[in-house]
Amino acid sequence: MTTQTAPADPHEAKRDLRAHARTRRAEAHAALGETAGAALRDTVLAAIDIPRDAVIGSYWPFRDEIDCAPLLHDLHGAGHEIGLPVVTARPKGGKPRPMTFRPWRPGMRLAKGRLGEPTPPPDADYGAGDLVPTLLFVPLLAFDRRGYRIGYGGGNYDATITALHATGGPLTTVGLAYSAQEVETVPTEAHDEPLDWIATEREAIKTGAGG
Repeated sequence: MTTQTAPADPHEAKRDLRAHARTRRAEAHAALGETAGAALRDTVLAAIDIPRDAVIGSYWPFRDEIDCAPLLHDLHGAGHEIGLPVVTARPKGGKPRPMTFRPWRPGMRLAKGRLGEPTPPPDADYGAGDLVPTLLFVPLLAFDRRGYRIGYGGGNYDATITALHATGGPLTTVGLAYSAQEVETVPTEAHDEPLDWIATEREAIKTGAGG
């Protein structure tokens, strides 16, 4: 676990931590990337009770994010609907918008999203349309055991989690990461949404966020 001495300003502290966390994640990916996906899948499925009717929202692994593909394939095989995010541009000078989730299936050809991330192609047949996740897998750069995370700075996941909570429907949020991405304390601001779980290649951590 990494201990950070953070500046008083949370925004500045996040910026400093983000640069350090990118390096830590890249190092973990170089060391563990070939085996971490299967270990992560086993950790999640052993620790988290996923309802049979859960609708899964997830990222698709990009660059040195921990590989969630084995987990998504298993969940799809168990009958879960799975959606990948589509990032909507924020208005000029405005706040980030919640992401939408298009259905994913194994073997789907993925397109490049607004931020370069893999996303379902706009010309695919999506049947009933966008999905509303009840369980959301979240990528991150760093996390602490309270469930707070550092992302990429765009605010897309925080906006999405806030919007999903506002619907009043069920939602469980799970951050996926290498264990080396843990820090003692993530600096926080008012808009930050803590996660219910953090899952790594080593363990699943139940935070206090879910009550």
